[in-house]
Amino acid sequence: MKTMKNNYFLTTLALMALMVSCTDDFNEINEKPDALSPSDVSAKYFVTNAQTGLFAPNRYPYWRGPIIHSDRYAGHTSFGYKSNWWDDGLGYNYHAGYTSAVHDAWFASYNSTLTAFTNFVKEGGTLENDKYYAIALIMKGLYYQYYTDTFGMVPFSEASDPDITTPKYDDQLTIYSTLISDLDEAIALIGNDATTGAGVDMLGENDLFFNGDLQAWKQLANSLKLRLGLRAHGAPGEGFSTSAISSAISSGVLADRNALLERDLEISTWVSAVYGDVWGPFYGGGNWHLTKTLIDALRDNNDPRLSKYAKPSKGGTIEWAKPAEGERVALFDKHVNYLTNYLDSTGATYTKASDGAGGYTITMPENTNYIGQPTRLNGKIKPLLDRKLWSEPAEIVVNQHNSGKPIFPFVVMTAAESHLMIAEAITKGLASGNAQSHYQTAIRHAMELWDVAGADIDTYLANEDMAKLNGSTDQNLEKIATQRWMALFTNGFEAWAVVRDTGYPTELSAGVSDDDIFVLGDLNGAYPQRMRYGSGPYNTNAANVEAAASVQGPDRQGTKLWWAK
Repeated sequence: MKTMKNNYFLTTLALMALMVSCTDDFNEINEKPDALSPSDVSAKYFVTNAQTGLFAPNRYPYWRGPIIHSDRYAGHTSFGYKSNWWDDGLGYNYHAGYTSAVHDAWFASYNSTLTAFTNFVKEGGTLENDKYYAIALIMKGLYYQYYTDTFGMVPFSEASDPDITTPKYDDQLTIYSTLISDLDEAIALIGNDATTGAGVDMLGENDLFFNGDLQAWKQLANSLKLRLGLRAHGAPGEGFSTSAISSAISSGVLADRNALLERDLEISTWVSAVYGDVWGPFYGGGNWHLTKTLIDALRDNNDPRLSKYAKPSKGGTIEWAKPAEGERVALFDKHVNYLTNYLDSTGATYTKASDGAGGYTITMPENTNYIGQPTRLNGKIKPLLDRKLWSEPAEIVVNQHNSGKPIFPFVVMTAAESHLMIAEAITKGLASGNAQSHYQTAIRHAMELWDVAGADIDTYLANEDMAKLNGSTDQNLEKIATQRWMALFTNGFEAWAVVRDTGYPTELSAGVSDDDIFVLGDLNGAYPQRMRYGSGPYNTNAANVEAAASVQGPDRQGTKLWWAK
């Protein structure tokens, strides 16, 4: 695969050629045999930027987006260990700078990248090509689904109009229904075609998802349409979801392949970042653990992905020293009991002995137990949260650029999620078919993505209750949602949306209440429903932000979105 940095270089050259074509100097430059002309430039050089700009931004928003917010809201990761810069309240308390990095520097600004690409390839554009326009429409769907599901109402219908500097904020009903129409248009434009064209118009390796396979793009459009339809189903005012679900399934989703963004192993973190670019250099602020909810769901169901997602706890000797003064003195026994009861519930092997000074010494075998860190633990209990207690992410998740080690790709859309969505549709009576078959096919695809051995997958599917839709409708829907949530590990934004949409896992959606142990934060313990807008729109488009708040509710993390459970 051509590296991302080479594609960025070619994109720059393409932009230069397009700009030159609009100047009086074009003819002079075109006489040079080594000069680029519009006929040499292809829309393919813009596809890479469109993909990485949305799913793999530079370190500044990446740290503040997935790492500080969405992965933790999803209940996949926790901060707040003993030597961490923060307790696990970070993100649950509003931080203007971190929020603006996500909203202003990433989501809102991406529209410029998408609009430029779309304008080049649409009818009448400099690089007019209906197949690339179809790709632009699908990227639009991916973008706005992420954007609106994170913030709620966002600029949409007027966002790309150069004559409108203060675009209105559209409601989610409008955004969802329009995106489904756009996806229908993209699906029709692709039809039965396999490629974007010949010669310079051949997409190929510039497409980081599918290497230019248009039928795979068509399947991605259907999977995204299915995601939108299921999420919108039953929301106030919608009348399109049932048709969207049915047509997406019948047209063909990603049934046996994945839309993944493979990681460039050498690119600068200031162009495109990965977890390891924060994990490696920033121990105190850039490390985290997998959560109690995630590790429990894997370990307690004998899920063979456990060792693929996580490392066992380091173990060894851990000191729980009793404080001599302050509010923690009265809380010490409560904190010890909470942690001890939790360790016992995991079946962990360890011993607890008095240290002779009112505290305890925990002795745990090394690299043996898989123990997730509970979410939203506060600063009062933090001194007891030794890193050696908790499971860290597997190396393939947190390997750094330029380390020579493999890095797990970003999960855009998978065959596993597609089959789980079909199983959900069947279980809800929105589609026909065998839900159990799709459910187990989904689990197999999800495990294969993490290189789980076939024999281990077979054993899980044959023996584990979690692999069978054998309960009531609600019980089966809970299993489907939980499997989808687990399969979305490393895509926190979408996993968070699953929790808000379905209410599962309930341990997350129920929130927290005991402020002796947990951070209640600005949400007063409730589960986060959205991120707040950044400071940018308040500075430049305040009237429309306020108008949006009057429709969807206050610009607070606890305001539920249109489709939320």
